[in-house]
Amino acid sequence: MAVTLVQKYNPEWPRCFEEIKAFMGNEIVRACIRIEHVGSTSIPGMTAKPIIDIDLVIEPQDFETIKQLLAKRGYFHQGDLGIKDRDAFDLDPEVKASLPSHHPYVCPKDSEELKRHLAFRDFLRHNKDYVRRLSALKWDLAEEFDNDRQAYIERKAAFCSEINEQALKAYHPSQ
Repeated sequence: MAVTLVQKYNPEWPRCFEEIKAFMGNEIVRACIRIEHVGSTSIPGMTAKPIIDIDLVIEPQDFETIKQLLAKRGYFHQGDLGIKDRDAFDLDPEVKASLPSHHPYVCPKDSEELKRHLAFRDFLRHNKDYVRRLSALKWDLAEEFDNDRQAYIERKAAFCSEINEQALKAYHPSQ
């Protein structure tokens, strides 16, 4: 069976992040404290869904400004999708087709979800054994569940929770 839900690590993913960041433009970049490449595509060697996750880190009071700037580039607000202090955005379908697949999120700088994203990424960047184990699990689950995304997510949740717990204990933000 062909596995399509996940792919082996693609060394082009960091370049894809930079391409998306460039598309967003200087106005958005300047309105953010920083823009982070997060999720599995930000971890060298990690098997991942080929979707670039991006956290736009802002001062809490700047949300309406960043929302308007994103709208000027074709992004629309989807709400928090049930996750506090992490607002999701999507892109107009015509523009979306011209860019690498991505999920942009706006997070206030003190967001717990942002902290979790950064801790997970940073922990795995320094723990290759966990990268190997999680990659193998993702590949096996994608094959086992014939790309049933919900079953895949549910079955990897326990191992991801273990990683998150260790990552948050070890997390020391550089900024």
